[in-house]
Amino acid sequence: MFGELMRWSPAEELSNWHRDIDDLFGRFFQHPDSENSTFSNWTPRVETSRKDNEYVLRVDLPGVDPKDVHVEAEGNVLSITGERKSEEKGSEYRETFYGKFERRFTLPQGVDAGKISAHYEHGVLELRVPLPAQLAGRKIPIQLGQKEEKRKLESKVA
Repeated sequence: MFGELMRWSPAEELSNWHRDIDDLFGRFFQHPDSENSTFSNWTPRVETSRKDNEYVLRVDLPGVDPKDVHVEAEGNVLSITGERKSEEKGSEYRETFYGKFERRFTLPQGVDAGKISAHYEHGVLELRVPLPAQLAGRKIPIQLGQKEEKRKLESKVA
């Protein structure tokens, strides 16, 4: 009679709140219509994870030509720069930001920049950063039983 009941989801509310705050700040600090802006017009979303002995960074770059994306490692800083170009001029309404972007990440000491790989597919840039040996982790063997007996034997000898 009054329509369908909708299930309330706190996680969805937080997600909506986060998006609303981003939009609010975007309206004040970013100008999607100014093509000659000296600051970044948008910031691509990034997801990081650790798989085996690598850090994996996935950067969402929908609508960005891979030729307009540049990845550079200098010292222990990994930089991703590029530009999303608008094909439409004078749009009446726009929620999509266009222009230049830059993301920087601090790499752990000892990363070999020559072994970082980048792959671009379906608007997602995936970077794989091999971890240095000292950060790769190692398995620690677990000894079973008789710890107390060893301690007692050592104390008798001493």
